Parts: sequence; C-alpha cells; structure tokens
Amino acid sequence: MEMKKRINLEMRNRAPEKVAELVLDNCRSSNGEIEGLNDTFKELEFLSMANVELSSLAKLPTLTKLRKLELSDNLISGGLEVLAERCPNLTYLNLSGNKIKDLSTVEALQNLKNLKSLDLFNCEITNLEDYRESVFDLLQQITYLDGFDQEDNEAPDSEDEEDEDGDEDEDEEEEEEEEFGFDILLYHYPRESQSGLQSPFPFLPHNKHSVR
Repeated sequence: MEMKKRINLEMRNRAPEKVAELVLDNCRSSNGEIEGLNDTFKELEFLSMANVELSSLAKLPTLTKLRKLELSDNLISGGLEVLAERCPNLTYLNLSGNKIKDLSTVEALQNLKNLKSLDLFNCEITNLEDYRESVFDLLQQITYLDGFDQEDNEAPDSEDEEDEDGDEDEDEEEEEEEEFGFDILLYHYPRESQSGLQSPFPFLPHNKHSVR
C-alpha cells in the first residue's frame, strides 16, 4: 500500500490536528521519500515508518510535538540534520537497520538536545572500533544507545512503565473506594443507635471519625 493511502486509512476520518500517533510500517514510500504528511499534523507525538523503503528525510514536515520516531529497516544513509530542524523535541529515535556507516553522519544529531535514546543496531556504523564509546562521546545528551546505557544497563520499557503507573492508580482508587464504603457503613449503622438497639455491625467503632 502506498504511504499516502495508508495515512488516510490510519487517520480513521480524524482531522490531522487530532492525530497523536501514526503507524505506517510496511507501506511503500514514493521514490524513497515521505509523502502524505504535512505541517497540519501538529499534535503528532509518535510516528513509525519502519520498512517503508525510505531513503530521504527531506520531505519530513515540521512536527514540533513529536517525541518518538521509528525509522528502522529503511535505506537512510544521511540527511539527519533535518531532524533537529523539524522535530526539535525528539527524545527517542530508532535508525536500526539503515545504511548509516560513519560517525560524521550521526554528528548531525548533536542538535537534538532532548534526545535520550538512539538505536543504530544493524547499521554498518556499529562495526567501527570503539563504536559505543565514540557515539556516547559525540552525542553527550543521549542516555541509551541500542537499548543500553554506558554501564550496560538496559533501557526501561516505556509500556512497562505505563502499566506500573496504571496499576498504582488502580490500587489508589480501590483504597479510596474501600474507605468510602466503610464510612457509609459507619454513617448508617453506628455501634449503638439512639433507641439503644445494638448495631448489626458490633465490630465497628462508635465514632466513625476514629477510623481515620
């Protein structure tokens, strides 16, 4: 499928400014260039164009909110300076499986001041002597290269982090619901009613505020 048609399909009748994520993997670019994307996608935060036979980034639009860019398994060999010009807030960039051969090519990424994670796995540049040390020295803003930091600690998985955050939120909500339900019981069933009748919940304290 052509890239332009794939974009229309993925938009699902939404306006471009309403799209925050766009996955175009395995479609086909036109003459190795991006097509169908323009500056109206101003809310785009995640863009994936893996394996689309892309060789040039010249037609990449200005996407100031873009944080993550997946460009793995393409034919890109240079022209990376356009990324800093049009996507200045990138924090994650995947260029694995491209035609990047030397350090001078990735030097253009120095201007991506917010870049934290860079993937060059399966690029020819990884065969250079002292490859990792050289890239970390060149791009001092990055924390992770090919999924690991300078001490070989693996980068945290963003999905796992989101799941953990979600679990914490759910636990907090459950605790609040339990506490709310307990207060309701105390309100409706004080330990001893004014008539002197015993509460059906004798284990509950007389003063509902004492559980706080």
